[in-house]
Amino acid sequence: MMFTVRVIDITKNHMQDMPVHISGWVRSIRTMGSVSFISLGDQSCLQPLQVVVDNELLSETTGAIKTGSSVSVEGTVMASPAKGQLYELRADTVQLLGASDDNYPLQKKRHSFEFLRTIPHLRVRSNTFSTIMRIRHAALMAIHRFCDEEQFIYVQTPIITQADAEGAGELFQVVHKKNEDFFGAPSYLTVSGQLAAEAMACSLGRVYTLGPTFRAENSNTSRHLSEFWMLELEAAFVNLFDNHTIAERLIKYVICTLLDNHQEDMEFFSRYIKKNHIDELQNIANTPFERIEYSDAITLLSKAKRSFEFKPTWGIDLQSEHERYLTEELFKKPVVVTNYPKGIKAFYMRMNDDEKTVAAVDILLPAFGEIVGGSQREERLDVLIKRMKECGIDQQEYGWYLDLRRYGSVEHSGFGLGIERFIQCITGMANIRDVIPFPRSVGQAFA
Repeated sequence: MMFTVRVIDITKNHMQDMPVHISGWVRSIRTMGSVSFISLGDQSCLQPLQVVVDNELLSETTGAIKTGSSVSVEGTVMASPAKGQLYELRADTVQLLGASDDNYPLQKKRHSFEFLRTIPHLRVRSNTFSTIMRIRHAALMAIHRFCDEEQFIYVQTPIITQADAEGAGELFQVVHKKNEDFFGAPSYLTVSGQLAAEAMACSLGRVYTLGPTFRAENSNTSRHLSEFWMLELEAAFVNLFDNHTIAERLIKYVICTLLDNHQEDMEFFSRYIKKNHIDELQNIANTPFERIEYSDAITLLSKAKRSFEFKPTWGIDLQSEHERYLTEELFKKPVVVTNYPKGIKAFYMRMNDDEKTVAAVDILLPAFGEIVGGSQREERLDVLIKRMKECGIDQQEYGWYLDLRRYGSVEHSGFGLGIERFIQCITGMANIRDVIPFPRSVGQAFA
């Protein structure tokens, strides 16, 4: 009986001496005497499969099978005498499915990430990017499992919206080329599903949404994308402390899942991308997060025996250098910072009794910085209206949002986690454009 398999199945299921049929792309081909060795990958795992084939079988296709070609092979799995691989495939038949010419850009050599960003449609055939995509998939599956186990209901919030949840004004407007008034009012690609998720949470109790979000920031850095994916959790009857406790458990759950179940792929990043990266992740997974208030963080930064480019004064947002000092030098572990000045946070965050700070939270990770942002939401109608007036926000545009406070308002909280930044943290990749299949940024919308 012939088994149709992928490369990962052969090692995972110890298929020695079994007849198999497998298809993939040629990573390299070399000939030694009467035998050719084809390195065949299907991106199901890190290591390709070596196919050993008599040249007589290739007589009609030898010239056509090149790096980048797709082939189909039937043969028997054998123990491999070569180092670094358990098995190889002794071919009985080799069929060329799709030829590739000499201009195939992924030859057997090291390519820079800068070059690979110019061919996003092909770069996932490389070891680094196929591994990133497998880890991205595994992380997203772990997120869904965590949310399900914590009784959060998966809801889908609108991509097109008329509300700017962040209040930053950096929006992509949606305009029909023949009808600018298609939606009856100016509409935009969403920067966050939070406000709609709040509406769902105020009926369903616990919800989460995971989808694309958009920012029209004219920023060309290694940490920004114009289109990225965001996980957002909202929960009724949950205060700020419980909110960031859930976020901490989520981060640890995902990291532990990857370290426990995807060792080969995770070790790749520690070996080739960032030295000792697994140790850093284990520190995040196994260490209780430090919890401090913003005001205390400013005090600690002011007393630091070192200088900062941005002087740490009360009222400013924490900069990357401040975050790294707190997590890497002072506490040497993740830090949860709460209760920020109201002037640097959004209108919907709950006002604290001092009327100077709001119940906001950021989670900072060593070597990375902010990974989670959230808050307890303002559930008091009068306080929310006052805050909206202070921020110059039109109440009529948010009438439905105010209704949530008019009809059975409850204490509720939520947070957002950017998927690409989380994958950066997990993999150690330096550029956010390398952890999403097709990056969109200023001047870049290829493929």
